[in-house]
Amino acid sequence: MKKASSVAAYLRAVPPAPRAALQRLRETIKAAAPDATEVISYGIPSFKHHGYLVGFAAFKHHCSFFPGTALNAFKKELASYETSKGTIRFTADKPLPAALVRKLVKARVAQNERKR
Repeated sequence: MKKASSVAAYLRAVPPAPRAALQRLRETIKAAAPDATEVISYGIPSFKHHGYLVGFAAFKHHCSFFPGTALNAFKKELASYETSKGTIRFTADKPLPAALVRKLVKARVAQNERKR
């Protein structure tokens, strides 16, 4: 995928099914962290709030959400998703639940605000 100059440009380059899942994820993040700034960081859509907050991306066979260390507190809720250090993988047909995304984003906001 060509490097995008904005989140909107990034999403336009993603195929329809994962684009819809990522757009829902984007809106959920915005609602959970209304003061966060949307940016492209390391070539992917990201949000910043007192530093890096979260990011998301589309790949050939999955999508990823990058909440960093916040996911450690939600291992049980994430049991049905593939995870690795700071990353949750999901597919367009099994997107992350909005309630879980809100919890993860709010946990990251709290982490970043404690560092201030």
